[in-house]
Amino acid sequence: MAKLDDLNNICKLWCSMSERIKNLIDLKDLAVVENDEYLLKDIEEDSRRLEKELLIFETKIKFNCEYDKNNAIMSIHAGAGGTESCDWAHMLVRMYLRWAESNGFEVEIVDVLYGDEAGIKSITIIIKGEYAYGFLQSEIGVHRLVRISPFDANKRRHTSFSSVDVIPELEDNINVIVEDKDIRIDTYRASGAGGQHINKTDSAVRITHLSTGIIVQSQNDRSQIRNRAIAMKLLKAKLYKLEKENQRASYEKRYNEKGAIEWGNQIRSYIFMPYQLVKDHRTDFEISHINSVMNGEIDGFINAYLSWKLEKII
Repeated sequence: MAKLDDLNNICKLWCSMSERIKNLIDLKDLAVVENDEYLLKDIEEDSRRLEKELLIFETKIKFNCEYDKNNAIMSIHAGAGGTESCDWAHMLVRMYLRWAESNGFEVEIVDVLYGDEAGIKSITIIIKGEYAYGFLQSEIGVHRLVRISPFDANKRRHTSFSSVDVIPELEDNINVIVEDKDIRIDTYRASGAGGQHINKTDSAVRITHLSTGIIVQSQNDRSQIRNRAIAMKLLKAKLYKLEKENQRASYEKRYNEKGAIEWGNQIRSYIFMPYQLVKDHRTDFEISHINSVMNGEIDGFINAYLSWKLEKII
């Protein structure tokens, strides 16, 4: 029934957009006949909005995984390279936050570890909204940056790497059993911003799953109970996803495909110098307007990835 509802909603949306296109064409003909410049301007603005909606619609009909509709849990880790890589990880976080904001998604920061001088070493965020995971699964992998480093007094060109991992947030009705004997729970004082209370109590929680070595943590809430609940949710999501991937190892191996955070494993390159280009190495989709990409305009990469993924399945 849930699948049927989704398909009905897609059909309704398509009919609605088709009707809007027809109305815009009729209005355009009327505006041309009457030489109404104000009406033509309104039609142009409505056309741009509809074009963006059509791109999102085209993307949604390519979703074919069980959890595409779920919220997304995104983790970003800086690679080797010290401050330069930490700054690159921070730039990626900003890019995804801008994308989420422009598409109406909510964002909750679960855990963040800041760099020693600038940027971040790692961060975990939950992006909440319909199809958040479906959209952001395209970002899983190593992202490579080439630029003149602002941290290099000699203005030399540097290459930096950061990894992005995305898993779906599971619904509460999905049963994943985690026994106390299988985990180790540590509490510690949260670091970074958050006021006096967050830094004076052991509110942060780290959970280690002993058999798999998976580690999750949460520190951004003032309540240790709340942080423990969030960390347990992250752990269950990772364990469930890992189990599903092990069962379908021939289909997708996201955890293995990410590889080391270094040269040769990148899925996408962001080049600021000697020319400007963002290129996805899986789909060959590329954009020269790098500033717009860094401001969150990544829908072209998402759409290209979903098309590429469908071709692989077929």
